Amino acid sequence: MTAPVRVLIADDQDMVRVGLATILDAEPSIDVVGQARDGLEAVQQVRSLRPDVCLFDVRMPNLDGIEATRQVAGPHVEDPVPVIVITTFDQDEYVYDALRAGARGFLLKDADPDLLARAVRSAATGEALIAPAVTARLLATFASSRGEAVTEPVEPLTAREEAVLDLVAAGRTNTEIAEELYLSLSTVKTHISALMTKLSARNRVEIVIWAYESGRVDARGHP
Repeated sequence: MTAPVRVLIADDQDMVRVGLATILDAEPSIDVVGQARDGLEAVQQVRSLRPDVCLFDVRMPNLDGIEATRQVAGPHVEDPVPVIVITTFDQDEYVYDALRAGARGFLLKDADPDLLARAVRSAATGEALIAPAVTARLLATFASSRGEAVTEPVEPLTAREEAVLDLVAAGRTNTEIAEELYLSLSTVKTHISALMTKLSARNRVEIVIWAYESGRVDARGHP
């Protein structure tokens, strides 16, 4: 029997935090092992509990969700823990920074229970989910506003890798990419691994960010 995904939830709003915990604890394959009221407590619990996935609110006292993410999942963390950022539409400006800090993806606080559970399972397996309703708008808006130089691939992308890149940027899962391109699941994973290497990306989220920053995908999420 597969062990349940161990989750830590951090949110300073008791109703939100407890609500998320109640939803996830109802899932047979998910176990909420800790709850934190601020980012500082969240980082401490991550280090003591070593959860499989963290859900961090963006705005929290003492230490915000962005810095908490950086401390447990940032580029220089030796053993990072997958973090999903929880946000609301009025906190859009923070999401891009959270992704840069190491977050695997993000969800809106009003996400339905099924999407929340799928996001947690996806993060645990390295296939993090970004809320599809806001992926294109957020990443396109904040990538273009940064004005940063885009890192060129260390090697040219193949035609197949470019096709996979477009679908990853559009928010497709590995299974959906396999079906659309008539590939096996293992082949899709191989292409995504190659994209991560060539784009110097640590995960799928950074592949998506590169696609927007490079101008390969427009504001509507279209190549």
